[in-house]
Order: sequence, then C-alpha cells, then structure tokens
Amino acid sequence: MSITLALIAHDNKKEAIVKLASRYRQILSRYHLIATNTTGQRIQAETGLEIECMVSGPLGGDTQIAAKIVNGEVAAVIFLIDPLYAQPHEPDIQALLRVCEVYDVPLATNLATAEFVLQGLGKRRIAHLIFNPIAGQGNPDRDLTFIRQLLEPQIQVEVVITQPDTPQVEQAKAAIAKIESLESKEKSEHFIIASGGDGTISAVAGVTIGTGIPLGVIPRGTANAFATALGIPANVKGACETIVRGNTRIIDAAKCNDIPMILLAGLGFEAGMVDKTSRDLKNQLGTLAYVLAGVQQIAAQETFKATIEIEGKLSEFETPAITIANTAPATSVLAQGFGQVIPDDGLLEVTISTSKTRLEGIDTLMSLFTSALVKSQIERENLICLRVERIKIQTDPPQKLVVDGEIIEVNPVEFSCIPKGLTVFSPFVSP
Repeated sequence: MSITLALIAHDNKKEAIVKLASRYRQILSRYHLIATNTTGQRIQAETGLEIECMVSGPLGGDTQIAAKIVNGEVAAVIFLIDPLYAQPHEPDIQALLRVCEVYDVPLATNLATAEFVLQGLGKRRIAHLIFNPIAGQGNPDRDLTFIRQLLEPQIQVEVVITQPDTPQVEQAKAAIAKIESLESKEKSEHFIIASGGDGTISAVAGVTIGTGIPLGVIPRGTANAFATALGIPANVKGACETIVRGNTRIIDAAKCNDIPMILLAGLGFEAGMVDKTSRDLKNQLGTLAYVLAGVQQIAAQETFKATIEIEGKLSEFETPAITIANTAPATSVLAQGFGQVIPDDGLLEVTISTSKTRLEGIDTLMSLFTSALVKSQIERENLICLRVERIKIQTDPPQKLVVDGEIIEVNPVEFSCIPKGLTVFSPFVSP
C-alpha cells in the first residue's frame, strides 16, 4: 500500500505537467498516482508511470479526487491551474481546493510550487512496514491508522500486511530486495519497520542482519522483549517517535545453526515454558501466561546431560536449563547470569544451571532475578556463566530448543555471534 499523489492539469497546462512528471519520474515512481483522465493518460504515455485514471474533470474527476482526500488517501495534490480561462466545472475545482485546505493536504497550483512539493517529497525517508494484524490484543486497523498518522508527516510508509499463508521472512526478503536494487544514494533513504510481537520482530530482523539497512520496531505483542531490551518504548506512539527521530544503534546479532537470532535461545526449562504458552493463553493473560507456564514447567522439568564445546574444549554438565542470549530484557530471568545482557559487546552470554532439585531450581531462579535487579553477577555454585563468541551444545536425551520464541528440534546446536550485525532505531545511539 503506497501513499497517493494526485495530478491534475487544465488543458493549457497538460504539456507542462507531462514535462514535470518526466523530470521527477524517479520520485513519482515511489507513489501511487491518480489523475483526471486525459492528464493521466498523457503522463502515462510519455513517462511510463502507472496512473490510476479518474474520469475527466468536467465529468466529475475533480470530485472523485476530493472524495479520496476526505478519506485520508491523498498525501499531496499537484493541480496546474490555468488562471486566464474560466472552466465549465469551476464549482468542482473550488470544492477540491477547499477540501485541500480543510484537510491540510499540500496543494501546488503552478510549476514553482509543484517543484517545491516534489523536491520535499524526494527528501522524505521511505519505510517498508511489515505489519502483523494478529499480534497483541489491540485493534489492528486502529493501530495501523495511528502508526501512519504518526509517521507519514515525515516518512513515506509502504505497508505490507502479513498473511497466514506467506512466511513473514519472505515478505521481509521482498522488501529488502526492493531496497537493495536501488542506487546507493536512493537506497540510503529506505528502511524497514517491523510491527507485531517478538516473532514478527525476529523474523524481519533476521533478514536485515548484515545488510546495514536500519530496522524500526513498533512492538504490539505480549512480551515485547526485544524492544524492552533496547529501551524502545513499548507503546505505539513512543516507538513511532523513536523512528521519526532517526537515531540508530548498532548491535550484535547471532546465528543458531543457520537460523538468525536476535534475542535468546533456551534448552530445557526455557523451551518447555514457551511450549506451554499458547496464543490463546497469551491473549487471555498477557505476560502472566509466561509466569503460569513457568510454574508448570518447574514441576515438569528434568535434568539432562549437555556436552558443551568452546574453542575445541569439551565440558559435560547435568543441567535442567541452558540459556544463550544475544539481547534480552531483565524479565528474561534465565539470561541474567551476569546481571545484564550486553547487546553490542561481540559476545553471547551463556547461563547454565546445574540445579538438581526443584527447590534448588526455584532458589536459582530467585538469584537470577536478584542479579537482574542489581545488574551484577551473583556467584552461585550451581550457576555457570560464560561470555563466548561461539558455542556448540549436544544434549542427551535430545531437548527441545526455543529460538526467539520459536520451538525447534535440533541436536547438536551451534551458536555464533555476529558482531555489529544489526542497525536499529533506538533511543540510545551507538558511539
């Protein structure tokens, strides 16, 4: 879905608007263009731009465009008026001009103002918004309208609605490919926005890793862990304001085998907890769903043998839980072995619990919670904390693995950090 521009010209100005469209073809090609019939046909024939043609002005084309302005569909109007000759549909023209004033839509009525408007549009940043309508508990239509209202005064927003039958990764790849195909100067004006829960954010972010294309995050999920970890506001208004300000932070990313990872992965307890948290439960209880699932998992979790390889050295542990974190908020308690997860140090934080009883496991969880509160590592004999660039883990018996909220089954599994792999719009700017 692209922003719409309207192009209209009186008979004596049609040649001028065609030449104008030819000069600014690159900018106009970013937009959905509408025009009165003859004007639209001439522009399309001369420039190859795709134009949605209304009927001609005297037959009601100006009125059709005015209606679209009232519906909030039009970003700007270029209407080259001939001031020397009266038009047979003058009332329609005046109504269109009045509607532009009432709805505060930019209006250019001569070549000088038209060039000014088009040059201004050319300087606008362009966001490719991947929007998941089923995320969270809000009204998706209202959320999307609000997002556009907040962004579009300064940013052109092209919306891609996620579909159940199309992987979000593929939709994000299509947007990335579109950006990558541009000339370097124009490419710098484009970026990606992901709006949804952590699953949507992770899927879209995974495609942007290593591209240098900035990622905007508008969290609308249950936990919103990625946004929380980076200090991005968890409300739509604050997240949009962060994107509009344009400050970026470069953080690490990671890979789990060949799977991109921006948050964390868990073997044992973490995977079991996520597996027990259904979408229906999240819709009913919000973040409390994870607490309930965690309580259930404490009762069910058993220890397993883990063989860990770091820089060619092997170690074995009996453990109920291993967490490997690239980025994580304090609420991801099992990742807090060091008290906090540093998102831009080029290392993964690994926390291994060696608790053998349920009571000992609960005590360890409380220690990790305290560690997160004070942002400092708490020494415990049954807690092993590591910072590594790469780690390989094999479990016996094989364990479910959760990676950025998605359950997979793979054994062994290897994690590697991708230093400075992701550029994110953030309140905190990279030095």
